[in-house]
Amino acid sequence: MAEEQGSSRFRIAWRGMTQHVVPRETSPAPLEWRATVRSRLLVFASAFVLWTIGIEARLLYLQVWEHQDMVTRADDQQHSTIPTPPQRGVIYDRYGAVLAVSVDADTISADPSEVKDPEKAARLLCKVFEDCSAASIKKLVAELRPRNTATGRPVRHTYIARKVSPGVGRRVAALKLPGIIVSPESRRYYPNLMLGANFLGYVGTDNEGLGGLEAKFDDRIQGREGRLLIHRDGLKNVMAMREEQPATAGDSIELTIDQTLQHIADRELRAGVKEFNAQAGMAIVMDPSSGEILALSNYPTYNPNAFSGSAPLDRANRAVQHIYEPGSTFKLVTAAAAIEERVLRPTDMINCAPGYIRVPGRSRLISDVHPYDMLSFEDVIVKSSNVGAVKAGQQIGAERLSIYVNRFGFGEVLSPDFSGQTRGIVFPASKLDISSLASVSMGYQIGVTPIQMASAISSIANGGTLYQPRMVRAFISNGRREAVSTKAVRRTVSPETAAVLTRIMEGVVERGTAKSAQLDGYTVAGKTGTARKAIPGGYSDTDYNVSFVGFAPSRKPAIAVVVVIDSPHGKVTAYGGTVAAPIFKRIAEASLRHLGIAPTIDPPPPVLVARDGGVIDRIQAVRATLMPDQILAPARLGLMPDLRGLSARAAVQTLTRIGLGAQLEGNGFVVSQSPEPGSELVPGGSASLTLSRRPPERPAGGVQQ
Repeated sequence: MAEEQGSSRFRIAWRGMTQHVVPRETSPAPLEWRATVRSRLLVFASAFVLWTIGIEARLLYLQVWEHQDMVTRADDQQHSTIPTPPQRGVIYDRYGAVLAVSVDADTISADPSEVKDPEKAARLLCKVFEDCSAASIKKLVAELRPRNTATGRPVRHTYIARKVSPGVGRRVAALKLPGIIVSPESRRYYPNLMLGANFLGYVGTDNEGLGGLEAKFDDRIQGREGRLLIHRDGLKNVMAMREEQPATAGDSIELTIDQTLQHIADRELRAGVKEFNAQAGMAIVMDPSSGEILALSNYPTYNPNAFSGSAPLDRANRAVQHIYEPGSTFKLVTAAAAIEERVLRPTDMINCAPGYIRVPGRSRLISDVHPYDMLSFEDVIVKSSNVGAVKAGQQIGAERLSIYVNRFGFGEVLSPDFSGQTRGIVFPASKLDISSLASVSMGYQIGVTPIQMASAISSIANGGTLYQPRMVRAFISNGRREAVSTKAVRRTVSPETAAVLTRIMEGVVERGTAKSAQLDGYTVAGKTGTARKAIPGGYSDTDYNVSFVGFAPSRKPAIAVVVVIDSPHGKVTAYGGTVAAPIFKRIAEASLRHLGIAPTIDPPPPVLVARDGGVIDRIQAVRATLMPDQILAPARLGLMPDLRGLSARAAVQTLTRIGLGAQLEGNGFVVSQSPEPGSELVPGGSASLTLSRRPPERPAGGVQQ
């Protein structure tokens, strides 16, 4: 029983096994999975081989064919170059005082592609710049974004702040902001602020001269640009900065300007323009023996350290750009032509009655401010008679007068040192009809500049040579001084004619229209000018250009000065003698003191020092010099000596020695005396002396016959 049960269980188990195995033995493809795996491996291997070949081909392409381009790209990512502006040359005055210099500054720039957080960077920078307004931050954030918000183009470099102080640059560098670069730069600084600003000019943010001498000589002053190399790591952080090529400093310039005289001219011109409520003013101080400009002033003016806030007209150099009709100062050219061509002598008489003249072709009469009758040609200039000047011009003729207009430099650019000079307005002789000739003879219908007038008056002062007006005295390069030589342009008149004109101009100051230009202790030669301003359709009845030209001391000039005032109003009647001449006086007085020019009228006796250092008896030495025997000889015979030509001091000393008192009228040199020379000498009496700033023609001494 038991055996049957065991056998039965065995059969059942076997049957179960048989049933389980049969399905496996009946599978249609027992090795199909191997083929699947093999095919998949083949596909994968093929793809891997192709991928490897592609990578290798790409690497080969990049490393062989694109090698140089890849090197260039890598270099651009790891290095960047920033230009470093050069140091501009210094501008000095004639004595080495600094008028313009470049000082250290920093420029803050950025590479927006490297700025990680524009908002944060903008806030931090704004705090350093002490400008944290919402508008400032918004603008700065836009500049620090990697793409331009308007165009969508990528931005690799942008300036944040130019020419800031080194302190600001250090504070920005301390922030260590990614993409923010602090690089050294320089900015132009004018230590005297507005002093000479109109001829010095100014410099823009790109270190380029934009006006005046800064622009005229920019090629020499600017120097050569340098390069700053910046190294970055893989995260684009700045690792180091290296000066790849140093910037080269430009040449320095030494000017003919005297800083003290420039200050005097600026001060007095500014005061004069304000005093007479004028629109503008110009003044030039020149060395007549060389043409060197010692001072050149304009008002209104501006501060070149902050030029962007000034008006263009305030930045203009009116002294070389402003055209004006000179009026009566131009009568000196008429006088020069008449005397040089021997058309008229100073003593020739001209009928100026009845105070006006009618010229064919003119609708208006030409008249004098004060009517005159008969005047010598000298007094025509001294009293500034328009009628007399017109009649003199008619005798000279258009052809000859035009020659002297050109000789004196009118109608041409004289100086090589200024940009934007104007030639003025000069008509050729062929276009000067009777009416035009009359106008030119008295200083109308001709346009001149103050620099031309200064050169012309200097030629009279130095004896008849027209010099090229210069402001650049030398260039300094690498420690070597390259002097600029004086250049004589041409002869205007003979020395004899120049001497005659000087005497006439002395009369203008002594007894003519320029008494307010007289200087204590000095003889002055000058001429006034008053001209109506041209307006559309004619001339203004209210606006004038008033001027004064002169030099001092008149017999050995140290300075020639031109003053032009545009449209004075109010305080006094607008004439050259009432407005421009007082300004000339103040400029000339201070200038002569600064230059150490000794008085020429009644000079103080010199101090004579012996070789051993002791002081000689000054009084006896001076008397021996000033009172020679020929002056005192008549007194020994009981006759009155001739004191004419002596200074007031010498005349009083002479009278004291012969026992006479003195009564003086005027100042300067003795021109007449009472008792007359040669009359009987009365001991214990007194003599009356009339003095004038202009000495007589004949020297003192001897008895009048």
